[in-house]
Amino acid sequence: MSKDPRKGLSEKVVSFKKLRILFVGNSYSFGVPNAFARTMAANGRRVKIGNSTFGGWTLAQHSKFDGTLKKLRSREWDVIVFQEHSLIPARLPKKREAEMFPPLRILVTEARNHGAVPVLYQTWGRRDGASELKNDTFFAMTARLRQGYQAAAKNAGGVTVVPVGAAWEREMMAGRGAVLFNEDGSHPTAAGDALTAETFYQTLYPTSGR
Repeated sequence: MSKDPRKGLSEKVVSFKKLRILFVGNSYSFGVPNAFARTMAANGRRVKIGNSTFGGWTLAQHSKFDGTLKKLRSREWDVIVFQEHSLIPARLPKKREAEMFPPLRILVTEARNHGAVPVLYQTWGRRDGASELKNDTFFAMTARLRQGYQAAAKNAGGVTVVPVGAAWEREMMAGRGAVLFNEDGSHPTAAGDALTAETFYQTLYPTSGR
């Protein structure tokens, strides 16, 4: 595989007649599998999708949950997507490292040991920023998330990061971001899931022309 994990991932994925992908995360991932399936079908590609997603869950919970670990060890997947709780990667470096890095290393190792390529799903800042911080904003939180996911990817041995947060950031800068958020200012609408799915597709198949 290429030293560049993103290039290596796309080179591997394009060779599959039918991509097998598992999403591990929480409610930010609830609508993504179906949206991704539609995106794949629209591009004439076959896909098998699974999930281990529970509302509010962290990667630490998944790393200790037999249900998730059983799926990681099943050898049924080509790609496994890991999505952390929406606040953890945006916290101060020492705190996010303590909460995210150890469980992610466990999960990434399990994925690799059982024949799958691990991928990180970089989420977006909340519409009004993190409520735990004063005067936070979407853009400030998204920047912290980007830094957090990149640091976690490096710590886990070089993992491809799917830059969903960056795609949301572009829409917000263009004045089109309001349609992406549910009423709670955090979770995605169908439009948000569609943008997320498209970002996954562009990461996995960067030479598709889309």
